[in-house]
Amino acid sequence: MGLKPIGDRIIVRRQAAEEKTSGGIILPDTAKNKPQRGEVIAVGPGKLKKDGTRAAMQLKAGDNVLFTSWAGDEYQDRRNRDEILVMHEADVLCVIE
Repeated sequence: MGLKPIGDRIIVRRQAAEEKTSGGIILPDTAKNKPQRGEVIAVGPGKLKKDGTRAAMQLKAGDNVLFTSWAGDEYQDRRNRDEILVMHEADVLCVIE
């Protein structure tokens, strides 16, 4: 992929948007909501504290997470057309088990 997060940033692959409603209606692209779920694919080394040490990251690659709707900056991966988000670890609300 060629992206390596720094500090307390993480890289998340957003899940695909729902194609149909629960009633079976097919949604056009303009009506689809962007999902707030994704899989962590890379994590940074942790936030640098004032004393020079790093805070440990709570997330790891492979975690499925729920994040806020305004979280992260979008990046389109040219190789496999995935929608990638680069965000701070604090933008993640929880880990989905």
